[in-house]
Amino acid sequence: MWTVFLILIVLTYFIFTRLFQIVEFREEVIQERLGKYKKTLKPGFHFLIPFVDRPAYSQEMREQVIDVPSQTCITKDNIEVAVDGLVYLKVMDSYKASYGISNYHAAAVNLAQTTMRSEIGKITLDDTFSEREKMNENIVREIDKAADPWGIKVLRYEIKNIRPSKDIVDTMEKQMEAEREKRAEITHSEGHRQARINESEGEQKSQVLVSEAERQRRINEAKGRAQEIELVANATAKGIRRVAEAINRPGGDLAVKTKLVEQYINQFGKIIRKSNVSVLPTETANLKTFFEGVSKVSDHTKPAANTKGGK
Repeated sequence: MWTVFLILIVLTYFIFTRLFQIVEFREEVIQERLGKYKKTLKPGFHFLIPFVDRPAYSQEMREQVIDVPSQTCITKDNIEVAVDGLVYLKVMDSYKASYGISNYHAAAVNLAQTTMRSEIGKITLDDTFSEREKMNENIVREIDKAADPWGIKVLRYEIKNIRPSKDIVDTMEKQMEAEREKRAEITHSEGHRQARINESEGEQKSQVLVSEAERQRRINEAKGRAQEIELVANATAKGIRRVAEAINRPGGDLAVKTKLVEQYINQFGKIIRKSNVSVLPTETANLKTFFEGVSKVSDHTKPAANTKGGK
């Protein structure tokens, strides 16, 4: 009794699962009738004929992310690098995805790996880090071209890691260290050169200021000497004018001659006192004549003075 009841329950469940099909919103189901494609079941509730119809394939219609395992690639400059990535794809036609290829996941991964090896082989190690975006675009284009008959749309590809070998990493670190030292030396030399340029410019400006000050000092001195000469010349001219005016007056000529004789006697006396020569010049013999002339001059000046006093 219980065995029959259990068999009925199993048979009922089997019939109901074969009779009804519920398709979720995120998927599509391929219905086959007697082994042939019947139709594509969209999200919702569907009725099937037991033992005649069956849900053959169920396809995920959301965007899918497939991990591309790490693989060893050789760059253009013969350096081994390990590269892995992610491929983003979406089923656009569930019929082609079901009957066009047996496993589009594996096909997309293998195609991404082969395309990646090809792209890495076209560039050098240094370019692998800077040309990621370009490589991603090329890989997406190649995979999408091959996946079109499968009803698959490749949306994008992203390289996760590019890992050179340990020896290459050590070499790159040494190269980077040498480059940093080179830049430090260049910076130091540039600073030293700029300091020397600043010092030379400062010294040049200092010399220019000193020369300008010296030139200004000489100009001022020249102006001072010119003003001094001008004052002396003006004073001399003024004195000469006064002497000329005095000479033009009555008795002026005689006064000038008397002054000259007096200066001559004074200078001659100074020469006599300072000289050790015993022989006197010829003019000394005529000294009496000078004194006589002086006495005459004195005689003439007295009457003139008396005359002015009388007036």
